[in-house]
Amino acid sequence: MPGLESSYGVDSTVENIGRLPPDVFAETCQQILAHLQGQSSVVDLPKICDIFQRAGIDLEWKALQSIIRLLSSNFRTAAKNNLTADQLVARLGEGSRHWAKAVLQVVHQLWSEHGSLIHTYQEAHAMANIGQMVDMQWKLGMAVSSDTCRSLNSPYVSLLLKVADTSGEVSYKSFEMTIPQFQNFHSQFKDISAALETV
Repeated sequence: MPGLESSYGVDSTVENIGRLPPDVFAETCQQILAHLQGQSSVVDLPKICDIFQRAGIDLEWKALQSIIRLLSSNFRTAAKNNLTADQLVARLGEGSRHWAKAVLQVVHQLWSEHGSLIHTYQEAHAMANIGQMVDMQWKLGMAVSSDTCRSLNSPYVSLLLKVADTSGEVSYKSFEMTIPQFQNFHSQFKDISAALETV
């Protein structure tokens, strides 16, 4: 089944998962499930890394990323195919024989609680298929000259947007606007805000 990982390296990732204490594994899954339900804009790897370190678990950053990717991919695929907890656990077992029984029990319990909610959210989100703005930074600058004009003296606004796509990957978009463009941008945001207040 696509999405339920079966490539080289999965067994070592599954073995790393099996070494996690059940409470740490459950918390890691909760972080991923919260993201898949739209309760958080990204899976917070530094936070999960901190949880691992506090529990005395020493994993390389790439190993942690592999765990998050494997779990996210499997949960996302299970939601897309509307799998029950039993079906998800069976598919995981088909993908690798290295899953620890305690890990599969945690997956079963969490998917029983959250699976249908994630399926519903993922279906609705797939129809929109857009990213989410996580953060916006701006600064006011003054362009004093350019290649074609020695005395430009023109103010501008520089924006940096932090955007999470539907998979949770974060990207940055930056652009500059003249003051009239920024005023138009601001006006449109005010209109959006007023429209949202009526909902």
